[in-house]
Amino acid sequence: MDLAFHKILKEDFDIVLPLLQKLMNNQFSDVVLTQRFSEMFEQNYECWGVYSDKKLIGFFGLWFMTRHYVGRSCEPDHVYIDEQNRSKGIGKKVFNWIYEYAKSRGCEASELNSYVVNYLSHKFYLNEGYEIWAHHFVKKL
Repeated sequence: MDLAFHKILKEDFDIVLPLLQKLMNNQFSDVVLTQRFSEMFEQNYECWGVYSDKKLIGFFGLWFMTRHYVGRSCEPDHVYIDEQNRSKGIGKKVFNWIYEYAKSRGCEASELNSYVVNYLSHKFYLNEGYEIWAHHFVKKL
């Protein structure tokens, strides 16, 4: 399966919103997600669509930063492939594209977060060569 990757601009964010709602189990309103992503686009964040035969089948975000412990890094975020296109090797192709793109942006590492109960993603990320270095803590204010 040939894939194409296209940057989703802030003004075109609504095309990925239905997939984001699936990923988030409709936890937040479209208004809240659109507002949050609008801010994210101003904070070293990029959104990318994954296309097969010109049809959007997934999306992901990328954060770029420099960390004292690993140098310039790229953090893939909210990686989502629609249900009917899973288990076809697309995730591997997406991450290979991310690694090459990150290297072209001068990144030395990739790091990411995964929900504690998302066991399938843990297996995938470990198979990709990621190592568990820390726990991610959140406190709502």
